Amino acid sequence: MKLNVREFIKYKLLNSLFLGLSIGSIFVLYAPLSPSVYSVGGIALALAMLVVAKFYHKILNMSYFYKISLFVEAVLLLAISYFLLFSYSYATAFVIYAGYQITFTFGSYLIRAETLFLRRSKPLELVDVAKQKGYLFGMLLAYVFYEVLERYFFIVEKQTQVYLMHFLLLFTQMGIIFYLIKSFKK
Repeated sequence: MKLNVREFIKYKLLNSLFLGLSIGSIFVLYAPLSPSVYSVGGIALALAMLVVAKFYHKILNMSYFYKISLFVEAVLLLAISYFLLFSYSYATAFVIYAGYQITFTFGSYLIRAETLFLRRSKPLELVDVAKQKGYLFGMLLAYVFYEVLERYFFIVEKQTQVYLMHFLLLFTQMGIIFYLIKSFKK
């Protein structure tokens, strides 16, 4: 399996765009959760990251990089879909939180693998620039999205705004998965 750097850059751009779009909605989504959930979640995350790190000798290869990347993106797609189907509740907040924690479990691994497989400084530079552009554009787009909802559609309830944002996140996530699949060639 080989990495198609051009498609991988598109994937990372959309991936960071997603982060920029979603960052503000997290505070509204997590509102039903108690602070103790974050403590337990943080402990579970740290333990899970330790387990993943212990398996680097087996999983730091292109095949696992692809499979784990796809798994992480599928978890996010499922979490978004769950939220759109079941809207706001404690269970929904917990599912979203757990989904993000699962994706964070593999964060260090994915960054290490990305650096290992891109190898040279120029592709790393292009990926990092794409990430920053995607994140900045995502935050700008989120700002404009929320402002348009308030000023032109008079939707001021934060929960409704965040729910509507998740349709944009759903389509972005589908694009992310599309470019992720195109990034890896057999």
